[in-house]
Amino acid sequence: MISKNKNKLILSLITFFIIFSFAISTFSAETVSIDEQLEQLKGILDSSSSYSAFQSRMILNSTQNLIELGILFEDTRRIIENGIEKSFDAYSIKKVLDVILETQQENLPTESLINKIIEGFAKNVEKTIMISVISTKVENLRKAAILLDEARQEGLEINGWEEMVKILADSLENDVPDESLSWLLKTGTAEGRSIKEITEISEELSYLSLLATDSGLSSEEIYQIFINALETSENMGEICEKIQNSLEAEISTTKIEEVGRAPLTEVVEGFPSPPPSILAVLISVSKLF
Repeated sequence: MISKNKNKLILSLITFFIIFSFAISTFSAETVSIDEQLEQLKGILDSSSSYSAFQSRMILNSTQNLIELGILFEDTRRIIENGIEKSFDAYSIKKVLDVILETQQENLPTESLINKIIEGFAKNVEKTIMISVISTKVENLRKAAILLDEARQEGLEINGWEEMVKILADSLENDVPDESLSWLLKTGTAEGRSIKEITEISEELSYLSLLATDSGLSSEEIYQIFINALETSENMGEICEKIQNSLEAEISTTKIEEVGRAPLTEVVEGFPSPPPSILAVLISVSKLF
């Protein structure tokens, strides 16, 4: 009996040391992997004569923080390479990386933010404008997360929280007022609507706002149209219909004759995608209700 127990103890110790050794080797491999990635980035920075040793180290420190928090190495590499190519100074590159870091630390979605940065580089956006745009995008992500958390406390069942945050943030970016989205979430919860329905309506409000922008309305005018609709109705369908009618009136006033207009001229500062045609928007809204 003693011999059997002794053998079991020895076997357990051997198993423990094998697992412990494997864990140590795995951790070391990951550490080496990050070190190798940073070495690659150091080589990219060193190949440019634009940055001092101090500045390169500053950028690498921010990059290391991002990689350790789960941001893909490929994304950090693309940002650094584009920053060098577009003649961004070291402090601007670091600021861009730090905006991503801040977003990741707050557990907010970073994919759309990184895509916006890469898009900005592709469009040769000036560094101060890029930093302003992505900072605004992060602020919209924060607002969207707060709105969604409040709705969850009211009883809204949320599947796909991250995707919903991105959709609401896009609506905010397209000048849909906070009050409209807050109303949408609260009313949708009270009416027992699904998260899918609420998402669809949020996207339609965003399209309507883009349509308003395309027809020449200012942010203040768009805000007033949405608020007026909220103040005079409580039903989702009625509110969207009133927004639609107000836009039609504005479009008529500005004498826009074509139903399917050409895409919106690209605006560098906000990097917007072109809105759908007027007819497509109005038809899609009417189908929701």
